[in-house]
Amino acid sequence: MDEETLLRRKILDTANKSYNQNIYTYTGFLGLSELAIYNSMKKELQFAYPSTFGGSESSERQIIRFGNPEIFGYDDSFPISVLKISPLTPKFAQELEHSDYLGAIMNLGIERSLIGDILIKEKDAYVYCMNHIAEFITDNLTTVKHNHVRATVCDEIPDIIRPVLTEFEVIAASARIDAVVASITKLSRSSALEFFSAKKVFLNGINIENNSAQLKPGDILVIRGFGKFIFDGCGNETRKGRVYVHMRRY
Repeated sequence: MDEETLLRRKILDTANKSYNQNIYTYTGFLGLSELAIYNSMKKELQFAYPSTFGGSESSERQIIRFGNPEIFGYDDSFPISVLKISPLTPKFAQELEHSDYLGAIMNLGIERSLIGDILIKEKDAYVYCMNHIAEFITDNLTTVKHNHVRATVCDEIPDIIRPVLTEFEVIAASARIDAVVASITKLSRSSALEFFSAKKVFLNGINIENNSAQLKPGDILVIRGFGKFIFDGCGNETRKGRVYVHMRRY
């Protein structure tokens, strides 16, 4: 059985458990490709009232929750904690990358599905994780690469990692998704097509290979390696007939 079939079965089993037992159920954190599979299943999962969240509205990795507060009579928050990982001696600490933090955490024997986004702010890192694994990480994570570190649980999401949307404009041939991707990545339209064939473009959570799709205001566009964007529509035309495209970047 291939990985996609296994994931589909696991998601459906989680939905059925919620529906049959009248309890909230959760998947682990899912990446963009896994969420694209979930989005392709949405219609068949509506009976279990799915929703997704990853710690903030801009989170790339997200958990699926099944359950309806109106039916159950109570709400249940997503089981997500935020950890802050800081060097014990900041002055001498080595600059670290996402892969350094992820590798150190997974070397503790923790599965990838228990870890969400990792955000680096100067010499600190903030890690979204499942609640039940947070204390284990704080007790056992003492080094990341050559840095001695301390991991603590944040009482709430720190302001420093709250999403801030940045408005910007690009000039594109049209609102076609391939034209917008080309303008954002500063590549030719033909070169931008490689992102589609490599399955690196996601529109509203769905991996999209149709490069002729027209973007609509409010669409969320993710380009692997370049970021996550909201399409706000097109403005005036240039003298050459191209258009100003209004975007916001997470």
